[in-house]
Amino acid sequence: MLIDDSYHTIKATVDAEFKDRGSKFIGFAFPINNENEVKTILNQIKKEHSQANHHCYAFRLTNDTSVFRASDDREPSGSAGKPILGAILSKQITNVLVIVVRYFGGSLLGVPGLINAYKSAAELALNNAEIIEKTINEKIEITFTYENINEVYQLLRAESATIICQQLEEECLVIVEIRKNNATLLIERFKNHPILAYKSTWKIIENI
Repeated sequence: MLIDDSYHTIKATVDAEFKDRGSKFIGFAFPINNENEVKTILNQIKKEHSQANHHCYAFRLTNDTSVFRASDDREPSGSAGKPILGAILSKQITNVLVIVVRYFGGSLLGVPGLINAYKSAAELALNNAEIIEKTINEKIEITFTYENINEVYQLLRAESATIICQQLEEECLVIVEIRKNNATLLIERFKNHPILAYKSTWKIIENI
């Protein structure tokens, strides 16, 4: 069964600024691939904006809408992280981290004012971003004997696999990158091939 193996994200880092009653909110949006990147980026923003009063954020990973995290960073509960996340979800994008830093201007905004400010800063940043479509890919390692190289390469071409590493000797090894749905079809082709089903091996070594 084919799955949804593509998603929309932002092409590059963008930022925007929103002001309300003296407080300045700077929104930053970053494309990310995994949760480990979040800590690195967040630490860098905190370093660059060490005088800011708050560094609130939200991020989403994968097409699963349940994979996300949001932080109010000492703002009232639900007044910062949740509206930032809402801005991400409204764009129907994923693999995105949005951080909004706040420089306090002396006037209290109240929870409704904070919600509007953090949401606006996040939306303005995302509005500056170019939205692109990316595919979910896999790396597959294939081993076979040289006498079967033509059959192997024929199957790789049929499923638009990109060769990223190869060792062509008597015993050959090829590593390819391929779209997830195509990977499923490629493996089925190997399994059903009258020769390669018995004279080759294949395994998924990485999800990208």
